[in-house]
This record gives sequence, structure tokens and C-alpha cells, in this order.
Amino acid sequence: MPHTPRPSFGIMTAPMQVGYDDLLRVWREADTVPEIEHAWLFDHLMPIGGDPDGPAFEGWTMLSALAAQTRRLRLGVMVTSNRIRPPAMLAKIATTVDIVSGGRLDFGIGVGSRPDHPLARREYEAHGLPFHDSAHAVASLAEACTVIRRLWTEEKPFDFHGAHHDLTGAFGNPKPVQHPHPPILIGGRAAATLRVVAEHADLWNIPGGDIEDAVDRSALLDRYCAEIGRDPATITRSIHLAVSYDRPEATRAAIREALDAGFPHIVLGLPAPYPADVAHWVADELIAKAT
Repeated sequence: MPHTPRPSFGIMTAPMQVGYDDLLRVWREADTVPEIEHAWLFDHLMPIGGDPDGPAFEGWTMLSALAAQTRRLRLGVMVTSNRIRPPAMLAKIATTVDIVSGGRLDFGIGVGSRPDHPLARREYEAHGLPFHDSAHAVASLAEACTVIRRLWTEEKPFDFHGAHHDLTGAFGNPKPVQHPHPPILIGGRAAATLRVVAEHADLWNIPGGDIEDAVDRSALLDRYCAEIGRDPATITRSIHLAVSYDRPEATRAAIREALDAGFPHIVLGLPAPYPADVAHWVADELIAKAT
């Protein structure tokens, strides 16, 4: 009989339209709630919801601050836009967070942004960043995953000359706390991205909302794993589910549906503003009653 992974629950607090004190309050509380095992930020430089001119924090800087203020939670960015930072720089940033957190980083990465989402697309022009087509972005992601893993694990400088990234004398020091490296989570649903998942990921995340599509995408990932001789069971299936404070029964139903569909890694997206004691509410009203 195949092994069914134990369910694992986390929260997502998008660092937009909120203050640092709000995020810190929720993460500190979640750190005391055993039912919540992981916590996540996102990687947008401008808001993608609410007031388009409202506040948005840089994800990795905020993650490092929250890592220093927590002790137990695994933590990460769901997911880092590979379009924003060169991979060698990102490897250094992630290593720093893994060390600050004492080895609690789950490294989330993806192609970056959504080309059909105007509020996500505008941040590139606003920050002087190029926005290449999807084929370019996916190939760049595959190379980035290779570079980052090598920087985390290799003990001597190396050169890398790819189609999209070119490094000479690349070397990572210090190394991450986790060995051989922090778990790699890749987010996305496109077929081309799933091929990168099959090659590089320890976890795969997909946005919730259409469980049939998620199941179909998971089956496609299984096929891509088989093509390269990888056991698909070695990739944990993760799903992001939006939380409704007013209709917790709907969120509980989505949790049960995701678990039954083979997605044991559940990330519960908390809308702002965050109610008082929201982490305990998540544990009592969502996790406990859905499992």
C-alpha cells in the first residue's frame, strides 16, 4: 500500500496592505500553535490586491526579520519570482535566512508573476526589471535551480555558462544549515513548469480553487517524473487555499477536498486585516474541525 504523507498545515500572510507589526503579531502567535507547522510570505514588490498604491514589503527581507522573531515554524516565500533576483544572489539571500532561522527555510521559487495579471505585471516596469516571455522564463528557472543547488552544496568554485545565466568562479560560503540543502518548493501549474518541478523540486505547490485541475496537474507531474525515472512520491503535493473568516465551513470543505485529492501540504491564505488570535482560530476552527 502506498504511503500517505501526514497532513501538514501552514499559513500565508501576504505582506501587502498590512504593517510589520501586524505580520509579526500573527507569526509570533502561530509559532506557539503546534497545529501550524509552516508560514509563508509572497514575492511581489507592489500590491496585487486592494489599493494599488498601498504598502507592500519585500518578501525576503521581511522573511529574515520574521525568522529572527520565531523559533519553531518552518518558513518561506511562496513563491520567489525568479525574474527579480539573479540566482547566485538569491542563493546567498536564502542561505542567510536558513542560518538566521536555524535551518527552518523551505525554499520556494517559481517563474514569477502572472502575465495576465496587470497588477502583478506592472511591478517589473516600475522597478526597471525585464519581463521576458514564458519560454524564456521557464528555461531561466531551470538553470536557476541548478545554479542555486550547486552554490549550496559544492565545496569549490565553479563556472556555469547557460543560455540565461553566466557565472565565473561561483562559490557559496557559508553554506545553509540544512543538508544537503533546504527543501526546494516550486510553484506553478503550466506544463513547462511542471517539467522543472519533476527535475528539481522536493515540494510542488499549486493555487487552490479548482481541485479537478489540481488533480490533473498532479497526474501530469507524475508522468513527467516517470519520463526521467523519478519516483513521483518523492515530491510532496502542496496547495494554497484561501481562508474565509465569515464562512469557515467553506474553507474546511476545501481542506478536506484537498487532502482527499492527495495534497497533504496545506497553506491557508489569511486575508488582511488579521483578527485577534487568528492563529488559534485557524487551529481550532479550520484544522481541528477539518481533520
